[in-house]
Amino acid sequence: MKVSSIKVDPYLNVDAGTMNPKEHGEVFVLDDGGEVDLDLGNYERYLNITLTRENNITTGKIYQHVIERERKGDYLGKTVQVVPHITDAIQDWIEKVARIPVDDTNEVPDVCIIELGGTVGDIESMPFVEAMTQLRRRAGKHNFLQIHVSYVPVVNGEQKTKPTQQAIKAVRSAGLIPDLIACRCERNLEIPAVDKIARFCQVDVEQVIVVRDMPSIYQVPLLLEQQGLIPLLNDILKLEKLSPSSALVAKGHHTWTQWKTLTTTENHYYDTVTIALVGKYIDLHDSYLSVIKSLEHSAMRCKRKLQLEWVDSEHLEQSTCEKDPAKFHKAWHNVCTAAGILVPGGFGHRGTEGMIAAAKWARENRTPFLGICLGMQIAVIEFARNVCGVTDASSEEFNDGSAERVIMFMPEVDKRTMGATMRLGLRLTHFQAGSEWSRLRALYGEKDDILERHRHRYEVNPAYIERLEQGGLSFIGKDDKAERMEIIELKDHPWFVGVQFHPEYLSRVLDPSRPYLGFVAASAGVLEGITREQLRIVSEKEVVVNGVNGVNGVNGVNGVNGVNGFKEGGRF
Repeated sequence: MKVSSIKVDPYLNVDAGTMNPKEHGEVFVLDDGGEVDLDLGNYERYLNITLTRENNITTGKIYQHVIERERKGDYLGKTVQVVPHITDAIQDWIEKVARIPVDDTNEVPDVCIIELGGTVGDIESMPFVEAMTQLRRRAGKHNFLQIHVSYVPVVNGEQKTKPTQQAIKAVRSAGLIPDLIACRCERNLEIPAVDKIARFCQVDVEQVIVVRDMPSIYQVPLLLEQQGLIPLLNDILKLEKLSPSSALVAKGHHTWTQWKTLTTTENHYYDTVTIALVGKYIDLHDSYLSVIKSLEHSAMRCKRKLQLEWVDSEHLEQSTCEKDPAKFHKAWHNVCTAAGILVPGGFGHRGTEGMIAAAKWARENRTPFLGICLGMQIAVIEFARNVCGVTDASSEEFNDGSAERVIMFMPEVDKRTMGATMRLGLRLTHFQAGSEWSRLRALYGEKDDILERHRHRYEVNPAYIERLEQGGLSFIGKDDKAERMEIIELKDHPWFVGVQFHPEYLSRVLDPSRPYLGFVAASAGVLEGITREQLRIVSEKEVVVNGVNGVNGVNGVNGVNGVNGFKEGGRF
């Protein structure tokens, strides 16, 4: 099937761009620059689709839309109310966005999955619950299915179904009638518990789906298939009437075979690869969700078990840990013993000296290193200080008064307005002449240009480029005007790469992000083999695509959404 997805977040923010990662988790960025809820990243990774900012609905967006219409006089003097104006706006938004093509067929989706965030009974969710109740009637028979997700806790060894019963009772009283009940639980539900949920929630036993914890989240689709989810969906939605093309069916079977092969063997990897993630938001791991997923995708491709060591960058600073030296020594032990060191994106001065120290260790001790966005800027500062003799090198973000601002505020960015004012979305990066030696470029298939998603306000100061290059730091990738530094790489190092973009946003389960794949492969000691395999994959894709599309080349069937016809499924 061609499947799209929408996430509803009942908060008043217009988007997720200004939210604290330690409170809400990471901000996920889309091709169009939309700063959205992290769940849209899950949808793109699992479904291999490319969504837009309109696929994330918030209370703020809906109210802003309705108020703007009211100000223009669109409601013809009527009293504007939650019902019907807000609820109608929600339904209209969903119906419009559900028809936007999101995959490489460039056709209207067959199915749209809507996730209504929040909890049953939350006051801010009620307009959306009412809208969904009305949407069931508007959609018509066999066009609407509701899955209610409920947690089944274990208390003193007994599985408690009462919270699920009460939740279903509440959602029914609001007008939503669950067709399926997905029960989240640590272990398999006992038969009496399933019977009790079915009986008191007025569904058949087959309509109770047990979503227990699995060794890997990537094995959950297999669990759902085993419980007969597909026949249930067919029965309620009559999906067999859609008659997908034979090409789409063949592609689906191929993807499913690849997925099962990759995920079922994951538990049998005996060799591990240890990665130290040096960040400032590690109290909430969801702050780096896409980073974690990219590392997992890459580790599976390299046939390794990922061992992730979380290192608070502040703990690498001795001055911060004077009262608790154990934290300092433990943090440095994790960095020094890791097979690879990753410094991800972030904002603000806190913990940056610890990140600089970690980058210095990786460079001097030939430990594979990957810097993302802020992490790349950190690597440039470290190199300027310790190799190029710019001892006071800093960033304008950390120290406005620094005389050696190696990292500067982007001149065209608004310093006062915070929401959606960064350099955002899909941008072109050009590999520079003379970078044929680059290990990263080889993983991209020796392409001249790549497309990746960005989210930043600061960049490398052009005034320091010549001095940094003379010291041995290679700026192998720049923007389309050759003004912005996009990629750094050290030539005589096993893997020392920094990228200004966020490659984790385009990583897929069956198609890992290239910077992450190279980093994990170098950390695991298999970079040469992975590079050969990747070049073969790219070569085979080009033969197939060129044979099918002729003059369109790597445009694929989704090229109309790309840049200069180079887009293939959202990335090279």
